[in-house]
Amino acid sequence: MQHWLPKHAVSRLVGKFAAARAGWFTQLFIRWFIRQYKIDMSEAIHEDPKAFKTFNEFFTRYLKPELRPLTAADDNQFAHPVDGAISQLGDIEEGRVFQAKGHDYSLTELLGGDPRDAHAFRDGDFATIYLAPKDYHRIHMPCDGVLKKMIYVPGDLYSVNPLTVANVPNLFARNERVVAIFEADFGQFAMVLVGATIVASIGTVWSETVTPPRGSDVHTWEYPTAGDQALRLKKGEEMGHFKLGSTVILVFPDDVIDFADELKPGTVTRMGTVLGERDD
Repeated sequence: MQHWLPKHAVSRLVGKFAAARAGWFTQLFIRWFIRQYKIDMSEAIHEDPKAFKTFNEFFTRYLKPELRPLTAADDNQFAHPVDGAISQLGDIEEGRVFQAKGHDYSLTELLGGDPRDAHAFRDGDFATIYLAPKDYHRIHMPCDGVLKKMIYVPGDLYSVNPLTVANVPNLFARNERVVAIFEADFGQFAMVLVGATIVASIGTVWSETVTPPRGSDVHTWEYPTAGDQALRLKKGEEMGHFKLGSTVILVFPDDVIDFADELKPGTVTRMGTVLGERDD
């Protein structure tokens, strides 16, 4: 059905509703959503649904900071960037990233099509984390980094739930996405924010909602990595958000990260906990 669904039109329509102040109807939908997905509102700074004037305000709600402490505080540790569940993680093999049994995809395509952006990660490591509708949808830094480049890649808007991931080839390299490439003390790393059906928008802390001109062109923004204009983000700081759920893919160079032993597909993640340690 997803092949035939007008995914962009549906997503734009949902986006308009999610941003609208629709009064009692917004409140009714928020309360239905909380019941449907068993959302624990006691974790939110504002527990009462009446505090949210739009669905987007509710969906991007902040959590009480004491509930997501940065336990990966050691300089040699990487932190989980989001609440979600591990979809896949492991080695990038000759520029190919594992998606699901029988499916992999091109790292170069994932990062927007420029082989120079993918070169540093060709034999590196990746982690794909799926955010379900019930999850906290703000995205945080896994380690300290300085923003080098942002790339907007237009594409499809297939669902990124586990069933679709297992059955749609090349999914993450064909869906709309925003790629953020950072410089760190070990080299570069990338965070890929993947769009999906009814994901109304993707935002970053430096550009707010990423809204390039419509069309099939890839758009790239480069940023200074030195001086007063450089954007430096610390481990655990917010870097972006989804308005409705999706997937984050982390990409590291070779010999940088050893993922925590307990991580495997299906493992629940909590922002700020240990993703892995430096591979020294």
